[in-house]
Amino acid sequence: MEFESIPGVGGKTAAALAELEAPEAALESGDVLTIASAPGITEGRAAAIARGAIQRRHDDPGGFLATDRAKSLYDDALSLLQERAVTQYAEKRLETLYPSPCASRIQEVHQLVDRALSRDPDSDVLDALGGVDPLAEPSGLRVRDRCLATADAEQYAKAKNRMPELSAEVVDDARDIDELARSYATVFVLDESFAGIDIDGDVRILPNALEEPETVVPERLLSFFATNREPILAAAEVHRLAGLEPPCELDTLINGLDRVDDDGTIVGDEELRRLEVAVDDLDAAVGTAESVANDHLRDAIKERNVTIEGQDFLSLVEQGARVDSLLARELDEDFETALKKARTHLRDSLSLAPEEGELADRIFGGDPTFPISRREDAVSRLKNELTAARDRRASTLKSELAADLAELREPVDQLVRNALELDVELAIARFATDFDCVMPEFGDPETGFEIRAGRSPLLDVDFQHVDPVDYGVEGVTLLSGVNSGGKTSLLDLVGLVVILAHMGLPVPAESVRLQRFTELHYYAKSQGTLDAGAFESTLQEFGDLISGADGRLVLVDELESITEPGASAKIIAGILEALDTQGATAVFVSHLADQIRAAADVPVAVDGIQAVGLVDGELQVDRSPVKDHLARSTPELIVEKLAGEASDASFYESLLEKF
Repeated sequence: MEFESIPGVGGKTAAALAELEAPEAALESGDVLTIASAPGITEGRAAAIARGAIQRRHDDPGGFLATDRAKSLYDDALSLLQERAVTQYAEKRLETLYPSPCASRIQEVHQLVDRALSRDPDSDVLDALGGVDPLAEPSGLRVRDRCLATADAEQYAKAKNRMPELSAEVVDDARDIDELARSYATVFVLDESFAGIDIDGDVRILPNALEEPETVVPERLLSFFATNREPILAAAEVHRLAGLEPPCELDTLINGLDRVDDDGTIVGDEELRRLEVAVDDLDAAVGTAESVANDHLRDAIKERNVTIEGQDFLSLVEQGARVDSLLARELDEDFETALKKARTHLRDSLSLAPEEGELADRIFGGDPTFPISRREDAVSRLKNELTAARDRRASTLKSELAADLAELREPVDQLVRNALELDVELAIARFATDFDCVMPEFGDPETGFEIRAGRSPLLDVDFQHVDPVDYGVEGVTLLSGVNSGGKTSLLDLVGLVVILAHMGLPVPAESVRLQRFTELHYYAKSQGTLDAGAFESTLQEFGDLISGADGRLVLVDELESITEPGASAKIIAGILEALDTQGATAVFVSHLADQIRAAADVPVAVDGIQAVGLVDGELQVDRSPVKDHLARSTPELIVEKLAGEASDASFYESLLEKF
């Protein structure tokens, strides 16, 4: 696949996409999560790339949203969807939905919507989704007791790239490996040519080491699961609550996660815990054992009356005997008891194994002394043995757990992906439920649109209080009506329904039937009369619009405000004539409907949003336009009301005759 052929993808982005394991598949499916894992590509950028790839796949020319107002309506529609997403991922993923004139793209989204509408947006599921995030690769992991060694420069470069957690070293011969073995606990040699070398230390010839990271550096996998513990558990809970079929056995996964701590260390193994405590508490335990021994010996000395006859004492001194000798003779039994108490305390307090206890016993011994003191060389040896045993145990457990978790690595990716994609579906389901939506039907070309009981979710009132509107148009039509009668809101509703339908989504109505439009041109109401330059630019824009307008939907709100009313009526009449000739569908909101119709050389339909009267100064309006009806203006209604209420109505009646 030529990545730069995707709209919006340049050389730098193409190079980043090429680093993905399966970029074509990700682009083909619009997989924002995978695309966002490429270097330097954010989720927002990934959504834009996915959208471009989808356009190319469906041979979509783009440009359906042809005006700023049309784009603004799309943004409003997208916001309504995104507000119902729980995860940031779903918000970005929804951005891959866009209005398209291509039947294949619309049908593709229909498949997503079919799944979505079968979902139940259960509140517990939504709460669980709050803990789901895309999985993150841990950074900054460094393992210093192992290294990779190779005599090949290319292998060396691969080793540094694929296993940055370990040091990579270049070696020329066995002597270099022997030197590394003195500095590292384990050396993994990547060259099979070194097989059979006899070197002291843990040297392993593993030509496939770079393909077996869980064997060489199990900490990587353990750190991954530790880093992503919460989103993984949340995704598992989503599967359980939503009744999704998980890609792996959830109990097995949870048990595996329970065996690794947040910092990637092994937990739950009693033997490892015993060794860790023994190493950490050794110095304190030796100190306490000394105190136990000396306390016993001190008490024994206090209770003992030692009597030495002068001749015996003189004889001992002449023989060079020290006080220790006297203690040995008089307190030998108590000294042995004190040593036994110290050794027992040390064994028991550290829960030492028999072979470790033998080393511990050597810490206290020798000739009787007071106070009794430790033998530092014996303490150091015991500590080294316990540390080595701890590290061996931890290494074995890490390798075993990494081997178990390696089988869950891909399923965990799918587990989280399923949960995130469920959030996308639930956002669509919630949108459809909140706004009483229905799937639209697409008819033949040139059938325009027909909306039954449509209600706009964009109005600044509670949706349940929005009046339903029926409206349909084929060809070109003028829409008349009183001020504040809902003409602009109706245009917004039509534009929104058309955009949602072409996105492949449900629409807020009881039923909708429409043709597949090629483009949506929506021109909002101008803010005041335009100067000559702006007026000229506006006319040029409509000139471009009319060229190739077949299949387009054109919505225009009070174009007459751009210049003088007399000229506006003639200009609008000319635009409508051209659109009618081109076979476009158009709705022009105007207060000059009568004048425009008179100026047009072709029959122009006029629909009207009918005001039914004034009640307490409030305009009462039937929001559904009446076909082939020129709506009365607000001034006419007021004059009519005054004519009916005044005692002398002659003045108001004369005014009324002029309408």
